[in-house]
Amino acid sequence: MSGIPHDHYEPKTGAEKWLHSRLPIVGLLYNTIMIPTPKNLNWMWIWGIVLTFCLVLQIVTGIVLVMHYTPDTALAFASVEHIMRDVNGGHMLRYLHQNGASLFFVAVYLHIFRGLFYGSYKEPREITWIIGMLIYILMMATAFMGYVLPWGQMSFWGATVITGLFGAIPFVGDSLQTWLLGGPAVDNATLTRFFSLHYLLPFVIAALVAVHIWAFHTTGNNNPTGVEVRRTSKADAEKDTLPFWPYFVMKDLFALAVILLVFFAIVGFMPNYLGHPDNYIEANPLVTPAHIVPEWYFLPFYAILRAFDTEVWLVQIVHWLSFGIIDAKFFGVLAMFGAIVVMALAPWLDTSSVRSGRYRPMFKIWFWLLCVDFMILMWVGAMPAEGIYPYIALAASTYWFAYFLVILPLLGVIEKPLPQAETIEQDFIEHYGKAKDTASGGTVATPAE
Repeated sequence: MSGIPHDHYEPKTGAEKWLHSRLPIVGLLYNTIMIPTPKNLNWMWIWGIVLTFCLVLQIVTGIVLVMHYTPDTALAFASVEHIMRDVNGGHMLRYLHQNGASLFFVAVYLHIFRGLFYGSYKEPREITWIIGMLIYILMMATAFMGYVLPWGQMSFWGATVITGLFGAIPFVGDSLQTWLLGGPAVDNATLTRFFSLHYLLPFVIAALVAVHIWAFHTTGNNNPTGVEVRRTSKADAEKDTLPFWPYFVMKDLFALAVILLVFFAIVGFMPNYLGHPDNYIEANPLVTPAHIVPEWYFLPFYAILRAFDTEVWLVQIVHWLSFGIIDAKFFGVLAMFGAIVVMALAPWLDTSSVRSGRYRPMFKIWFWLLCVDFMILMWVGAMPAEGIYPYIALAASTYWFAYFLVILPLLGVIEKPLPQAETIEQDFIEHYGKAKDTASGGTVATPAE
């Protein structure tokens, strides 16, 4: 947010000047915590601190769990039981780590859909959006590898199914799958590799999060109006913004406290609610579970993967045009990854000149349909691929791609947006009014909710 006029850190004492000239860490922290922030941010802007908390929680609990875990197919399941039964507080550490992953994905999905609604991906924040998508992909990879580590039935067979997708890639699939597994099948080499990567990737995510924060501090925070902070003068900028400390820090901490009340209630009273009972059975390559289901946060994309089978005419046409190279399995893999790619390309697919969905009446309808569609995909991903479920999955998958590839580009051409607020200050006053300044007898804008 360097383009917004505001006061920067100025060292005062001799010690501060000495440190600042050699390592300006205090100035960096000051400029970060006192950064001017659009005063009209609503409660959907609290997910950043929740995600930061989740990342720290996962790293800290993960480091402790690693001290007691054994990445060996003969001992992994027993080592998890050892953590649960014999390690002091081990059961709580594991449940915090296990359910912390779910909270992580709840927060990231709300964070992403907030960005999609308010146009946080639009110019000049395209790089911020792309970095966020990279973080999301690494989160999915980390969570998948972590799900394999307990070495239960669902861990083993989930790894078998997902790694088998790489084998569907033409020409290089078999070699790629063997390289990923460390052998011809899911075995000890696979577990060791996944354990190493599961431990490493959170630190890569932490580095990307730092870049992500740097990126939006450079361009400035988006806000519900989509109107930029005025940069004409310091006085105008101060009318549109408030310092991040104390207003938004306290607001974020309050929201985090409320969310943690729910989180710890789940950890304490229903820690296995989101898990699968088959994962409390040790992995057995000779016994296949009746229904292999990934964790809930993978279900929408798992539904897309399964939706494009040999019965779908589009798959048949592509199979014929590619001379048999792209079969149904590979098409499903392309669709699954493509569902994430089209979301990452939103900055270039959305042709509207209006940033915020608040002023786009037609967009609102299609966006809320997208949210419902995402929930349908999540639900149908947990259902068996039989009966009416494949048809529901296909229809929901079709809408997902249609939204990004057809609806977003068209809306920018045909939609007539509502009048926008001219400034953030104007929007703030319209929503929250002014409060009496009892000291001076004048009026001042009240802090955002």
